[in-house]
Amino acid sequence: MSDGDTGRRLPRATEAELRRMKPVMKLMTLANNAIFRASGGRLGNRFPGSGAPVGLLTTTGRRSNQRRTVPLIYLKDGERIVLVASQGGAVRDPVWHLNLCANPQAWFRTRDADHPYRARQASDEEKQALWPRLCEIYPPYADYQARTERKIPVLILDPA
Repeated sequence: MSDGDTGRRLPRATEAELRRMKPVMKLMTLANNAIFRASGGRLGNRFPGSGAPVGLLTTTGRRSNQRRTVPLIYLKDGERIVLVASQGGAVRDPVWHLNLCANPQAWFRTRDADHPYRARQASDEEKQALWPRLCEIYPPYADYQARTERKIPVLILDPA
């Protein structure tokens, strides 16, 4: 599949690839959460290689009802936080997105602040307006969309 911008052929994401990557993603999440918290956000607040800002999203598990925290690249848009549920272009939406669909109450922690938010999916018009800015802070998002047949959701966290 062509990504539309570079003409490169990108391999399609598969369920088997997602299963192989889950343990790696879990370890990276645990490590980033620990480093971010231990350093008060001075470390672990930028994505390696791109410098994209990283914060910690805390949701409530839709089945477990337990708090779950994941490090995510984000775009600050005024008082709002914008997130991309890409999961590297995987075939399924990330669990944190499913959790927010079930319970939109969340906390988001940056290096400078930790606030409650209410999540909602961006409308098609909002996504269209935000997508270039999101790809500017993290260019691989365009490749991730090209790798998957699903429409990658963009989530907006509005202050609660």
